[in-house]
Amino acid sequence: MVYPVFLSVVYVVKNQENQLTETLDKSVSYLSGIVEDFEVIVVDNASADESVFKLSTLTQENGLPNLQVYALTKTVDRDTAAWVGIENSLGDFVAVINPEEDDINQLPALIEKAVSGADVVFGKNITKPKQSLFYKLGEKFFNLLFKSFNGINLTKEISQYRIVSKKVINFILQHPQPAITYRHLPVTGGFKRSTLTYEYRPQRSKKKKLGDSFDKGIRILVSTTRVPMRLVTALSLFGTLANLFYSVYVLFVSFSKTDVEPGWVSLSLQQSGMFFLISLVLLVLGEYILQMASLSNEGPAYNVAQEYTSARVTRREKLNIDEPVATSADEKQGND
Repeated sequence: MVYPVFLSVVYVVKNQENQLTETLDKSVSYLSGIVEDFEVIVVDNASADESVFKLSTLTQENGLPNLQVYALTKTVDRDTAAWVGIENSLGDFVAVINPEEDDINQLPALIEKAVSGADVVFGKNITKPKQSLFYKLGEKFFNLLFKSFNGINLTKEISQYRIVSKKVINFILQHPQPAITYRHLPVTGGFKRSTLTYEYRPQRSKKKKLGDSFDKGIRILVSTTRVPMRLVTALSLFGTLANLFYSVYVLFVSFSKTDVEPGWVSLSLQQSGMFFLISLVLLVLGEYILQMASLSNEGPAYNVAQEYTSARVTRREKLNIDEPVATSADEKQGND
């Protein structure tokens, strides 16, 4: 079945020059058979090999059609890199696929759910790639922490393999830092979402390590909830009140007891007063940082170094009009 939609497919790649031609060639061939129109957007996440050169050749006249390439100047997290492609997409729906872990053959089922009304469709692979022990423990701890803060189980409700509608993209673009908002809004927002579960052995051979995802986890946690900073301000408030009560206790002891060690009252009041001021400063500073973080917009999260576009675009080729060829009978009639 060919779906009458314009689908944008986003790939984030890094140091994959040996697999690029085969992956993209298969993708273009496969997409041409399932949707009426498509584009493939490749975001090179600052590769150190010749991936960018390989991608530039694939956009030439004798290369692949409907291909967009964005080469980043520095390595960013996968969600930010994916947003580069999403932000520059033209399709009615945008599919984000990791060619090393996700099964592109599940796209028709995902598209079916999307055209049926789902704003976000997740493709969840129940066969996980290789993971280190610390990564597994860290993932469980993070999911438990995120669920306690936001009430959302990321293990069950989110996947990097997804299709998002243009409505979701336009809504995310209204936020001051859409690349950050993209990480969590499709799950935490009030969009209609659906999940497709499938089984596929990932092609990725490298184990996932805790250090590779630690920064990403912190970013997701901080950008989705105010709870971490609220904990800081709550502890600061507790320290302020505790030092205040301790000062009252010291004064009570100094007036009610006669055998108090000389210098204890003045030293205790000095220490409690200093910690009171420090806790009060942390309280005010924490609330200020919390508000500024909500309103800040420090500029783009990425910079595109190079951009390429396919010389061939199939939707333009469909608009070409062939001139009618005159038959021999028509030529004879014209001569008469």
